[in-house]
Amino acid sequence: MTAFAITQVAIDVEPLYYILRQERHAHRAVHTVWVAGGVGLGVGLLVWAIGRRWAAKRGSILGAEVKWAPALIGGLIGGVSHPILDGLQHQDIYPLRPFAETQFVLDPGGTATYVGCAIAGVLGVALLTLRGMRR
Repeated sequence: MTAFAITQVAIDVEPLYYILRQERHAHRAVHTVWVAGGVGLGVGLLVWAIGRRWAAKRGSILGAEVKWAPALIGGLIGGVSHPILDGLQHQDIYPLRPFAETQFVLDPGGTATYVGCAIAGVLGVALLTLRGMRR
């Protein structure tokens, strides 16, 4: 989960940069599945390396976070899913570039994507709560 979350932030540094420069298109190369997937793998490697050292010094309280496979998979899933999900909302994202000019925009400028994410978040919290209660 740590690599997944950090990957989201790392990828969104790109549009932040272009927004601060007041440029028209904020989502560019990093918002393709190829580059974002590479960013995710890089973040996963960093999470694994730093988490492993952290756990060695302070005891293994991080569990799966310090294992290489979950860190890499979390980063990769976070990276590949980011441009696809962002592409549902933003008209300047072409997730499959340079191989295709495909867009997945469902509701440009609308709230459908935000509502869907909120519903998914509530369901996720409910499932985690139920899982915790069963233990």
